[in-house]
Amino acid sequence: MTDTAPPRIGFVSLGCPKNLVDSERILTQLRAEGYEIVARYEIADLVIVNTCGFIDTAVDESLDAIGEALVANGRVLVTGCLGAARAEEILARHPQVLGITGAHAYEAVMEQVHAHLPAPHDPFLDLFLPQGVKLTPCHYAYLKISEGCNQRCTFCIIPRMRGRLVSRPIGEVLVEAERLVESGVRELLIVSQDTGAYGVDVRYRADIHGGRVLETRITTLVRELGQLPVWVRLHYVYPYPHVDNLIPLMAEGHVLPYLDIPLQHASERILRAMKRPAASEQMLDRIRRWREICPELVLRSTFIVGFPGETEEDFDRLLDFLQEARLDRVGAFAYSPVEGAAANTLPGAVPEEVRQDRLTRFMDVQAQISRDRLAGWIGRCTTVLVDAVEDARIVARGPGDAPEIDGQVFIEGAWEGVDAGDFIEVEITGYDEHDLYAEPV
Repeated sequence: MTDTAPPRIGFVSLGCPKNLVDSERILTQLRAEGYEIVARYEIADLVIVNTCGFIDTAVDESLDAIGEALVANGRVLVTGCLGAARAEEILARHPQVLGITGAHAYEAVMEQVHAHLPAPHDPFLDLFLPQGVKLTPCHYAYLKISEGCNQRCTFCIIPRMRGRLVSRPIGEVLVEAERLVESGVRELLIVSQDTGAYGVDVRYRADIHGGRVLETRITTLVRELGQLPVWVRLHYVYPYPHVDNLIPLMAEGHVLPYLDIPLQHASERILRAMKRPAASEQMLDRIRRWREICPELVLRSTFIVGFPGETEEDFDRLLDFLQEARLDRVGAFAYSPVEGAAANTLPGAVPEEVRQDRLTRFMDVQAQISRDRLAGWIGRCTTVLVDAVEDARIVARGPGDAPEIDGQVFIEGAWEGVDAGDFIEVEITGYDEHDLYAEPV
């Protein structure tokens, strides 16, 4: 590095979209202070690794990434969920790291950066784009509305890593949303650890935005975001009773008719052991009502198979629930013990081979349900958001497709005048297990 060149930082971001937002905030501050972000370890003056520590595979990936950065560069700061929960393990494996901070510890990260690589100038003297640095494509962005979680699910250590629920003021969230839209974002993906709980911690405190008094409440936020000329998609919505109030807003077009609601299981005995809502029959009734109110509704969920104590009867109940609920998008995981999780002490551990067998059977059932649901789109017209324009086709997503986790819509043919971020109208002509195929209208 010459005397005039800015200090260079390499950055690795691992884990979920919430972690991605943390990375964006850190990178925004680094850029605002004049640091240069580089893509190769060997030319960086310092490397930051934002880690994930939710399950064992994520822990291993994070520890390997730290090791790789140390070998290639030697000067490494660690932040993120693994830093909050397992700092001693990081130091035992990689004692050379320069410092460790926890999740969403932006100020602590910057303090460590300043200590090991001083900032080149005063950030208050420089201009910077108001939307900040984004790690997503230009046409969509994650908007995090809160930190932490008050739930105590026995398989999860998120509250230990990220703390209790802390909701952002609704005015602050709306200002960020408006800046993103002004910068060209066409889809806002609303994320948090517990989106449906937004505002609970502050008792739905009033805030002022645009000269109006607004409650810090998820339904209010959805109504306000619905005034922006973008798609709004909700993720990680815990199945609280008040979630029912969001469905009419979807039917009215305030937000995409898409609900990501992690149900985790259907056996009431296993749900109680997980400390999750244990009323699967009531959940089926709610799903039926939701679809009556909003027939376009796309439901995504996640499940855990092989949880401690899960019997074949419990698993069969889960498969029966799948068949009845007919969820559009489903992810599943074989239970994996997470260090520090209360579920580790529960009796009835399910052998690994049984867990993997149940996962395969679960996904086979859901694959057919997914094909059946997608078949219902044949002949229908819909709006899609273009993600990429290739030589001989367009890759897009419909209202029921979140980026990276759901399916895509493929439109064959060479196109002119269409770019990523455009909305276009198509007619669905085909499908497979995950994706749809379409022609332009």
